[in-house]
Amino acid sequence: MTGIHRDAWGVPHLRAGNVDELARLQGRVAALDRAWQIETERRRCEGRLAEHVGPDALDWDRFARRARLDDTAERCFHRLSPATRRWVTAYTDGVNDALAEGAAGAPEFTATGCTPGRWRPWTPLGVFLVQHILFATFPNKLWRAHVTATLGPDAVDLFAVEGPGGSGSNAWAVPGDPATGRAPVIAGDPHRLLELPGIYQQVRLACDEFDVFGLAFPGVPGLPHFGHAGEVAWAVTNAMADYQDLYREQLRRDGDRVLVRDADGWVPARRHAEEITVRGGDTETVEVIETPRGPVVDHDRHTGEAISLRTPARVEESLGFDALLPLLRARTVDDVADALRVWVEPVNSVLVADRSGAVHQLVAGLVPTRDDRCRRGPVPGWDPRYRWQGGYAESKPVVVDGFAVCANDRRDDVADLGGDFAPPHRAARIRALLAEGVAPETIHTDTRLATTPLRDALHRLAPDTLTPPARALRERLTTWDGRMRADSLDAGAFAAWRTALARRLHEHPRLRPLRAPGAYDRLFRPWTDPLARIGHALDGVVAGLHRLGADVAPVVAAALEDAATAPAQTWGQRHVLHPVHLGVAPAVDDAVAAMRRRIALAGDTDCVLATASVPGTSDACWRGPVARYVFDLGDADRSRWIVPFGASGRPGDPHFDDQLPRWAAGELNPVTTDWKHLTPDPHETRHP
Repeated sequence: MTGIHRDAWGVPHLRAGNVDELARLQGRVAALDRAWQIETERRRCEGRLAEHVGPDALDWDRFARRARLDDTAERCFHRLSPATRRWVTAYTDGVNDALAEGAAGAPEFTATGCTPGRWRPWTPLGVFLVQHILFATFPNKLWRAHVTATLGPDAVDLFAVEGPGGSGSNAWAVPGDPATGRAPVIAGDPHRLLELPGIYQQVRLACDEFDVFGLAFPGVPGLPHFGHAGEVAWAVTNAMADYQDLYREQLRRDGDRVLVRDADGWVPARRHAEEITVRGGDTETVEVIETPRGPVVDHDRHTGEAISLRTPARVEESLGFDALLPLLRARTVDDVADALRVWVEPVNSVLVADRSGAVHQLVAGLVPTRDDRCRRGPVPGWDPRYRWQGGYAESKPVVVDGFAVCANDRRDDVADLGGDFAPPHRAARIRALLAEGVAPETIHTDTRLATTPLRDALHRLAPDTLTPPARALRERLTTWDGRMRADSLDAGAFAAWRTALARRLHEHPRLRPLRAPGAYDRLFRPWTDPLARIGHALDGVVAGLHRLGADVAPVVAAALEDAATAPAQTWGQRHVLHPVHLGVAPAVDDAVAAMRRRIALAGDTDCVLATASVPGTSDACWRGPVARYVFDLGDADRSRWIVPFGASGRPGDPHFDDQLPRWAAGELNPVTTDWKHLTPDPHETRHP
């Protein structure tokens, strides 16, 4: 029997006669379960979201048009191999077959009065681009430019940690044991924006060539990041590589032409205008300019220079989608490594293991060879020293002996590829827990904060300089076990002090220049807002404030005084779930409000359970584990997984958020592999 089957959680298990029929089924189920979500991503790629949801989407639409996302997706599609093009096209055919049916049950279409459009063959590539264009490094370079302009270049390192567009992802591999016959296990949890519906879709894909389960991007065929193919499994984390560059461009007008300064003088830039329709607003005309470096995505309001973006995907006209079918067909670690040789972006750290016991660690993606100054911020586009040199960094797979851990940290295999890595304590904590033999579910939900410069500052503070309430609070926090449990009043008090500290630092005379008007588009405010960036980099700012000629101790003490008088709250009361959604349908807003009332979150940005917030701005959690998985290569039935919400994107569906309570509690659901225990969808199942 072929068609769509469901497990007890509504997770689709798809079976077809061949890969193209299977792709069509996968596209169909994405449209049935996630119609509004995938249509939103299509419109974002095309820069047409404001047409349906209004002016709030205009900043994104402007960027999408300028960055030429849809054009890049089309170019990449036409460069695919014939087999991959056919496979991706079959997926879009499946989406188009079922989109009207899926939209009929999605309240957002009714609320906005819009109807689903038609997917083009390259739309899945555009959806993937949308998910990752801001996931990498270039917005951080705008922040570095702002720090350099306001505080000077020596202050940039104070903020040299993972930025708001990064991730808190974890992945680890436990090797097999030849003595007992135990096979390797790969486990982990990608951390990204907690979007509703979830960014990952649990799915099983089976045909005459393979039977694979894993996590798919709704709107994208295959399993690019996480999969268990029976004999081999793979998982990724962000390698934190620097592969996007920004160039300062000097433009001038010559009638209808735009000229750009190049190394040998002024040369024509490609230029045209596009109109953005805005629901409830005026149509906006956007000028689209592309220089020899890349599309102009912004302008520096202070210097008048344009800012162009250069990415491997546009240069090579490839995202690496030719890797996706070979990944599904893989049987060994070498098969996975061979498949990922053509991967382009995003650049990922990959853990892969197979049933033989082999465990490999590798980097997949292209990091261009160029001057190191390109990594620091926007560089002059007319200066030939900043050109890409035509090659890409080489990285060979590493055979792992023992535990392997990837947590966005600086490791030997990625150290030369980037600049901003996550602090090392998540990776160190996972290694310590693995050495103790701790179960994956316990590792996933570990809430212990490491000793950091932030907590050290409390220990160094002289108690006799404080008022009695602040002295008592310092005593509590210096003896606290450092666990960010949802029911912990001490964790809540720590968060109150941390918030006060971030705000005090934001007001500090030495850091106040950061509050000068920004030079860049509003779209980039999550990366360029001074209070948010101080909150993200509190450890670095506290440890390095003396380099700006200031003593941090009085700031730490003043923040303690502030927090000592704050109302007592547990961490769970402060750290509320804040899923990202467009907010166009009352039914979704009501569902989110209900989630917040019944869910108390543990964890914190620097815990293994990296439920992120922005100290100083809000303790609400907007980024966290968007899935958890344990892939057992000895017995697929021992594999487990979970996502934050559910299989369906429709409020009111039984599987809209049925996984949420178990996700919040750190529990995992079993992966059902026996087709006899699955329920065929009577409307979707067909007999060969």
